[in-house]
Amino acid sequence: MDRRVIAIDGPSGAGKSSVSKRVGKELGFLHVDSGALYRIMTWQCLVRGVDTSNPAAVAACAAAVEVECRPENGAIAYYVGGEPPGDRIRTPEINAHASPVATVKEVRDRITSILRGMTQYGDLVVEGRDITTAVFPDSPARFYLTASAEARAARRQKEEVEKGIANQSAEAVKASLLARDAIDSTRKHAPLRKADGALEIDSTDLTLDQVVETVLNALPDGWR
Repeated sequence: MDRRVIAIDGPSGAGKSSVSKRVGKELGFLHVDSGALYRIMTWQCLVRGVDTSNPAAVAACAAAVEVECRPENGAIAYYVGGEPPGDRIRTPEINAHASPVATVKEVRDRITSILRGMTQYGDLVVEGRDITTAVFPDSPARFYLTASAEARAARRQKEEVEKGIANQSAEAVKASLLARDAIDSTRKHAPLRKADGALEIDSTDLTLDQVVETVLNALPDGWR
């Protein structure tokens, strides 16, 4: 049976997670946060004392990390060593090191393979930065979410405050996002870009409900 996959790409703070979770809940699709896998690899590199600026060392570390995937509560949950990483992968330190880790081809190849294997669990709504271009380029439901840098920074800072991990000013969050954008969009392997044929949605002045409805209305016949 061919599984249906909704692919959603975009930069940090564009609303990918909120939209993907809502769309998944509406349709009964499993939500997949691909970025968490890169954060897990980054976290494990730091835990193991790996220099994240050394691609060979990062590749070796990532190859040794065992990630278990489980469908739970409408999403794919990740476990490392039998435990969920939780907010340990959502810190500013992880943010600072995630981009160099994500530029390593071996890391991207491994995570792409993990993501494609998730179709065994059911229909998916997958969010990330190369889902529409590299992971599921043949999906008939591909979207690119974007928003102004100011709106994205405000959302990210609010998210950090709510999780109790905020220690950056709004300007620092914005600078971090812009730096991440630059790395993601210029990396050699699977750079962040709008895929040909993907529907672009600028969420700067839209409510979450409006973005979700735009996605749902653009799905292929019979998906909703």
